[in-house]
Amino acid sequence: MTAAADLIVTNAEVHTLTDPDTVHEAVAVRDGEIVRLGDADELTFLEGVETDVLHCEGRVVLSGFIDAHTHMEQLGQHLVHADLSSADSAESCVDLLTEQAHDDPDREHVLGFGYDESAWDGSRTQPLTRDELDRVSEERPVVALRVDLHTVSLNTAALEAFADDLPDDDLRYAEGEPTGVAVEDAAEAVRSQLTAGREEMREVLTAAMAHAVELGVTGVHDKVRGSRAPQIYRELAADGELPIRVRLDYWSDHLESLVDVGLSTNTGGDRVRTGAIKSFSDGSFGSRTARVREPYADAETDGDNVRGQWVVDPDELASVTDRASDEEFQICVHAIGDEAIEETLSLLEETPNATTARHRIEHAELVTDDHLERMAEAGIVASMQPNFHRWADEGGLYDQRLGRERRNRTNRLRRVLEADVPLAFGSDCMPLDPLLGLQYAVNAGTEAQRLSVTEALRAYTHGAAYAGFDEDRLGTLEVGKRADLVVLEESPWDHSERIDEIDVATTVVDGEIVFDALS
Repeated sequence: MTAAADLIVTNAEVHTLTDPDTVHEAVAVRDGEIVRLGDADELTFLEGVETDVLHCEGRVVLSGFIDAHTHMEQLGQHLVHADLSSADSAESCVDLLTEQAHDDPDREHVLGFGYDESAWDGSRTQPLTRDELDRVSEERPVVALRVDLHTVSLNTAALEAFADDLPDDDLRYAEGEPTGVAVEDAAEAVRSQLTAGREEMREVLTAAMAHAVELGVTGVHDKVRGSRAPQIYRELAADGELPIRVRLDYWSDHLESLVDVGLSTNTGGDRVRTGAIKSFSDGSFGSRTARVREPYADAETDGDNVRGQWVVDPDELASVTDRASDEEFQICVHAIGDEAIEETLSLLEETPNATTARHRIEHAELVTDDHLERMAEAGIVASMQPNFHRWADEGGLYDQRLGRERRNRTNRLRRVLEADVPLAFGSDCMPLDPLLGLQYAVNAGTEAQRLSVTEALRAYTHGAAYAGFDEDRLGTLEVGKRADLVVLEESPWDHSERIDEIDVATTVVDGEIVFDALS
């Protein structure tokens, strides 16, 4: 006698997202595993007294989204502190930060996250300044983090509070005085000082994961620095309170500690696993710190920084990749500009474990055809963010920084697939919203940048699962795989021009409903 299912999702348009994609009416789940797909009538024999039945009324069901590049602590801080992502001016940022200061008077710092001056009304191209943030408070340190996290803005009190930790080379000056703008190592020094304590870390991670499941995200590859977040994840998993799957990509300064305690790539349990060793090559286009071969189109001087900068010197990065590959870790390296990608690729393709490690280049925005051919040959994954196309409009940030020709060569998602490079999608939490990312991928400005709906969905499911060595249990809806599902109110195939407006109805992780807008 066949055992009853724990959950049956039925009267749906169930897309397996296999290659090729196939469509069913229902899916049955037992013990967190998919046990049957088929017509709705065929699966009724698996319905028992205690079976939960989710009637979808024709809604689309997909494998849950896996975000291959997140910063969950920062996402949670967006939700707990001032969210500046909707601000349309410096004045708006000041107002939001002032409101935050008033609402949370006992916190030492006034924090805001996610501002993007390139999206503000008018022609401003410079970050928030010390003088502007001094209007929020002259006594309390005020810190505003740019959307890319490669630039932070500080008021006078914050500059004084963090003075001993800020490398002078990464502070910006005007007429000999600090503007309050800090980039790269200086920005990282500030971020490390603002890392949440244990109690707040649990609060911000819980908020971030609750937000993630509302958007259909069932798994994340979280880039973590410090031990608190991994500890909180594991505690929540042990208590049965972790709603998503978490792959921990540790910053390279954790490498020796991981080796000492015997953690390596893919060790861990069902919900929390060790991923890659994470490092950097360059910065970002928005902060003019991505390392490019030709000067920035809007470079203001003829100095050395007109082509961006190294966040991690190539020789230092070589030491990291050598040590990590010696310990057989997967390696993921942030590289955005074409020169940074060249340096990074040259190191990764020469590692002894390159053919099996699934090393990753994070972002790979200005990748060339030659780079793609070499990545395909070495099996290196392109971990990319389709939502970055938000800056690729005519006259937008990439036009300003790079000029039209290079702007059209950024994030060539179709060219990546044509070159047979494994493609994984993530958001970098700018913002964490797979449907928004899919909207940009399907409606990008050039043919080389655009994907079909199915191709884009597979990059956010199967592609991200592959990047995390999880393609045998996640990323497609097939018998024997874990039951991580998302139910959409409308079909992205039928509404490809407005995928970002489609709502998530239900999210299921391991056969358990973790978000339900229908009840």
